Amino acid sequence: MQSLDYRVVEQAAQWLADGQTVWLCTVLGTFGSSPREPGSMMVAQAGGDYLGSLSGGCVEEDFLERLVAGEYEQPAVIVHYGGSAAGDADPRVRLPCGGRLEVLVERLRPGGDTLGHLEQLRSALGGEQELLRRVRLADGLHSLEPAGPAGPRVVLDADGERVHIRVGPVAKLILAGYSSVAESCASFAVSLGYQVVLCDPREEVAAEAAALPGVEFVPQLPSLYIAAPGACSASTAVVAVTHDPRIDDLAMMAAVKTDASYIGAMGSRKTSRARAERLVRTGGLSQAELERIQMPIGLDIGSKTPAEIALSIMADVVRVRRGKNLQSRPAVSGAA
Repeated sequence: MQSLDYRVVEQAAQWLADGQTVWLCTVLGTFGSSPREPGSMMVAQAGGDYLGSLSGGCVEEDFLERLVAGEYEQPAVIVHYGGSAAGDADPRVRLPCGGRLEVLVERLRPGGDTLGHLEQLRSALGGEQELLRRVRLADGLHSLEPAGPAGPRVVLDADGERVHIRVGPVAKLILAGYSSVAESCASFAVSLGYQVVLCDPREEVAAEAAALPGVEFVPQLPSLYIAAPGACSASTAVVAVTHDPRIDDLAMMAAVKTDASYIGAMGSRKTSRARAERLVRTGGLSQAELERIQMPIGLDIGSKTPAEIALSIMADVVRVRRGKNLQSRPAVSGAA
């Protein structure tokens, strides 16, 4: 299942191909309480049809009313919502908890290179390559180039003339094997906006795994899927929660060879020490590769039930994604 932003760009391309003008909206900044992060997108056409979201309701309604009324005829404009000390925000829309929202609105017309531009965006969101998108506010001129080292997702030039937006693979969770914990992880991850893929070759769990809502089920050994070109990027988390070494160990051995930003396997400290020894002895993992694996997986919240364990896992995945460090985290060595 592709991400919402991927589907937004896909819908924008379809409307353009049908000869319709579209308005592509991108969240540039959020201050205070806001359900959508910078870089999130929404697309609409002149009749009011739309896909995506900016804030979860009130902002979308106001934007669509104005669009249908004939506003937003500029090639590109930044719109402010919510309270602002500077007085530059729209007084008609208040966001929860005094939050503020900045949105780039681009009018995209059929023809020229616009459709090709969106196709490149879609490829980037699909995982091919992270791109840096530049938009000149004066005339809406847009361009794409390979993104450099990791940096802010959105940057507005000091002179306010250009916006720079990083576009790349969405957050993805690969669940190596089905279990009750994997089921809860999948539910949390889908609600958090992750693209979720569950891999398991076992026939006895296929029916349950395939029925998980919002999850792509791949009836394949997880290690084979993980090792496939394009399966993992820096936006990918790989989680093994079956307690079956035939699945978990092979998945870890494959994952450490990828760019995945989070790799973890479930188990007690004793189980994790035994796994670490196996991965070094039979898998040939180096100490550096071993240290990439979170084991025991998850934050220590005293979790007991499958849902609580999944909560601790997804909290740790989000922590890493957001660049937050823990002051101390016990490490498991490959030594006996």
